Amino acid sequence: MHRLFRAALQPVTYSRWVHLCVPILMLAVWMFIEPAAPWVPLLIVIPMALLPWMRLAEGLQAQFLLTPPERGAQGERETEENSFSTVASRKWSDRWRTLLWLEIRLVVSLVTTMATVWLPVLTVQLITTALGGTVTDDNLLPFPLPSWVAWLLAPVPLVLLLVLVILLGEMITTIGRRLLGPSAAERFTALEVRTEQLLERTRIARELHDSIGHALTVAVVQAGAARAAGDPEFTDRALGAIEETGRAALEDLERVLLVLRESGRRPSQRPTLAEADRLLESARASGATVDAQLVGPLDQLPERVTQEGYRILQEALTNVLRHCGPVPVRVRVGMVSDRLDLEVTNPLPDRPTVMAGSGSGLRGMRERAALLGGEAETGLYKGGWRVRARLPLKRIR
Repeated sequence: MHRLFRAALQPVTYSRWVHLCVPILMLAVWMFIEPAAPWVPLLIVIPMALLPWMRLAEGLQAQFLLTPPERGAQGERETEENSFSTVASRKWSDRWRTLLWLEIRLVVSLVTTMATVWLPVLTVQLITTALGGTVTDDNLLPFPLPSWVAWLLAPVPLVLLLVLVILLGEMITTIGRRLLGPSAAERFTALEVRTEQLLERTRIARELHDSIGHALTVAVVQAGAARAAGDPEFTDRALGAIEETGRAALEDLERVLLVLRESGRRPSQRPTLAEADRLLESARASGATVDAQLVGPLDQLPERVTQEGYRILQEALTNVLRHCGPVPVRVRVGMVSDRLDLEVTNPLPDRPTVMAGSGSGLRGMRERAALLGGEAETGLYKGGWRVRARLPLKRIR
């Protein structure tokens, strides 16, 4: 009871009411054409449902009217509970589900409209009877009622109408989520996009934390020590250290952002190794000397391999710039038999900041390779640092 009372105060109940009544417009128009065949609209919607854009239109209408409070949440969190497909039908299974949805909408709309019309009419007739009047046309009362009984029963049809609208609204929303919800392929694609976004956010946050966090820590410590010392000479040295650290952090940040610039593209257009030249040019613009050799038809690689290979290469170059600065980098990418080999090597400076295998970026490269059934190795190699990945092709195809 409390749930029904609360639902009666929510705007979504009345937007669902509108959604329930909209299909009756088609039936109303048809009744002017051929009143003797009210079932014809059930046949008319069959060719309409087979049109690809009909699923898109129904999905948008469901979003606006059935779940308006959840529309804003879809941009941040796509869940099964608040998702309606807003793309055109791509498979025949989507078209058949759309057809079933339209047929159900018509039937439920007829029930809702009849209740919306006749229940208020019944209330009016009860009030007329209570006032001592006589109902002559379309009397819905099965038998005469005393005046006091009519007064007691007058609000009942309106309450029943509201309860019916609430229940039908929840029912049609549940059915809509099943029939208009994304297919398994659409859900998988959305999950990939969301995962890519989370990976990029975590990646950028980690890089910014490492560079800016270190600079701010040094600045705070130096400023506090200078104020506590009260020595002008020490203060000058502290200010010089703060200036040098800040300048180095700005240069480091610029290097990282130049390589991460590719992350600004839409997740649905994930870069591939066919676009590796742009990534290499970004690394060169950051001051690194890149010796790159790309062998084989990289534009013909399986989609997952070329996308994950690009991300591994991007992570490797970013780590070089982040930890070693503008040093010479050797990049080798090529197809060998039934696998893709990717190798990035660079010399280590006198005071490198490379963490031997413990960084989340290095772990992320190994995880990307493992998801494809391959492997990635990171570590010291001939006095320098090497990232080497081997990604299988046959199992992916």
